[in-house]
Amino acid sequence: MTLTRKKKSPAFVLVHVLLVAIGIVWVYPFIWMIMSSFKTNNEYIISGIKLLPQSFQFSNYKRAWETAHFSVYFWNNIIITVFVVAIVIIVCSLTGYAIGRHRFKGRLVFISAVTATMFMPKGYTIIPVYTLVNSLGLNNSLWGVILAEVGGAHVLFILLFVAFFRGLPKELSESAEIDGSGFIRTFAQIILPLSKPIIATTAIMQFMWTWNAFLMPLIFTLGKPELRTLGVGMFQFAGENTMDWTGMAAAASISLVPILAVFVALQRYFIEGVSGAIKG
Repeated sequence: MTLTRKKKSPAFVLVHVLLVAIGIVWVYPFIWMIMSSFKTNNEYIISGIKLLPQSFQFSNYKRAWETAHFSVYFWNNIIITVFVVAIVIIVCSLTGYAIGRHRFKGRLVFISAVTATMFMPKGYTIIPVYTLVNSLGLNNSLWGVILAEVGGAHVLFILLFVAFFRGLPKELSESAEIDGSGFIRTFAQIILPLSKPIIATTAIMQFMWTWNAFLMPLIFTLGKPELRTLGVGMFQFAGENTMDWTGMAAAASISLVPILAVFVALQRYFIEGVSGAIKG
């Protein structure tokens, strides 16, 4: 009875109305961008915040996909993002397993050093990263972009894995060791399969960051424009004296589709991973 009265109380209704209003304000720019991708450039400029176009211009998507070479940039994005996400998951999960499940000398120093990298802007490390990639002969290649993107400590993901692995019963690894499993086998066959929520959380967040990356792909594809990613490819819509706004809106809408698809597919594990890490 108390719960029923609380739900029908004016304060309860007011809070929900306020939350709905905030949600509409938050999502409106995304809807406006998608609707703008169907307008002409003239209508885009004079329509202001009006949503619906006078007539749907599907040619904007064709222009973005073919004329602006987004069909090529899209596949470059997929290749880079898939490899970066896979490598980051492997490295961060192994690091989190070692820190969360094992005690070793210098452990606190290592954690402090890794955590300190969170406060270092990525732009400050671009010169040594460029020097390293160039010395390996990977400049102007997709592998150069991949190596540059996976570089760094990825502290957030490591700490998520640490918190999750630390909360697992020690009997799991101890029983595996009794059965003769080594470090890697125990990790790969027993511990890692249990960490699907953290893997999904890492995959979603790293996918978004890599898919929308701009600085590293720009620097390491300057000599080969055909290796550009979607973020860098947005330059195709900027002329010397003109700007193709609707083409850019169409390109941005295209780039949103994979992110939404990945999030929808993994959202259940994402919520479990974040809540589990907080509890841990």
